[in-house]
Amino acid sequence: MARRTTSKTSRASGASALPTPIHSGLSTPHSGFSTPLSSAYPSTYASEAEWDPEDDVDDVAQIPISALTLQDLPAGTKHPKTGKARTPKPFRFMNLPSELRVKIYRYHFAEAGEVVDLDQDNYKRIHKKLAILRVCRAIYSEASDTFYSTRAFRVFPTSPGRFFKTKKPLLARLTPKQRGLITSLELRLGPGWSKPPRGWVVNPALGLADCKKVQKLTVFVECDPSDGVFNGFRRADGFYEDFSCKLLGGVLDKLPRLDRVHFDAWTSVKKTGAMMRGLFDVTVTRGKRICWGPSRGWTDEDEREDFKPPTASMRLSCGPNAIAVA
Repeated sequence: MARRTTSKTSRASGASALPTPIHSGLSTPHSGFSTPLSSAYPSTYASEAEWDPEDDVDDVAQIPISALTLQDLPAGTKHPKTGKARTPKPFRFMNLPSELRVKIYRYHFAEAGEVVDLDQDNYKRIHKKLAILRVCRAIYSEASDTFYSTRAFRVFPTSPGRFFKTKKPLLARLTPKQRGLITSLELRLGPGWSKPPRGWVVNPALGLADCKKVQKLTVFVECDPSDGVFNGFRRADGFYEDFSCKLLGGVLDKLPRLDRVHFDAWTSVKKTGAMMRGLFDVTVTRGKRICWGPSRGWTDEDEREDFKPPTASMRLSCGPNAIAVA
């Protein structure tokens, strides 16, 4: 008798590890990648209902500013992708036009002040700035010319301290080449009026003969000992006035190319005082033009009634703030 063959249907021994796939009718999320059509696989992409645009703004805020640049990164920072530090590229300063380089030198020396004097703060204000002169010969030539030609140098020190009575003023400490670049000098009168320092003397060691480019001399008078306020305090009548006139005369004799002298003073100094009249006389007799500085505010018109010219050959001309010699 033939055996009847029956096929046994295989049954699952247990529940399936994965749920039965069900076709999803929802639209595909906005993404470049497809998501499996099954709710059994959790999606890593947020749906339209779950997406918040402010989250992207917060993510952008977390990006460092160096990573937002197109090409170059700040020196010393690491690239956000490669992680390597950027090597700074040298700037070709000498390829700039000379006019721009001179402007840069002026900004560099701006903190040095308009007047240079022997002062204890020179190391902080000036000495460190002069380190640029050690870069190369070309920069030394350009920067030194800018530094010495754009500010006034005080002939004798007036700042209180150990330099006030020094026997070696500022000009004597400079080299002949440095003195040859100076275009403006300042002579300040008044400090030490009762006993002037011994170093205030015009001699060959001062180096005025090397100042061949000086075009401006400013004489600033801080006080006039001939005023009645100094009665009983001054050394002798006319002592400091004579000393100041001799000092100015010695400076003018060493600067033959100088054609004008700018006078300025504090408000207590009068143009009709004995000291100012003596200084005017020294200037006029040497054929120099008299101009007025901005601090005192003198003009050719003020105090005209009381002011008498030291010489008859002097006439008023050359603009509103100058006195010319005929």
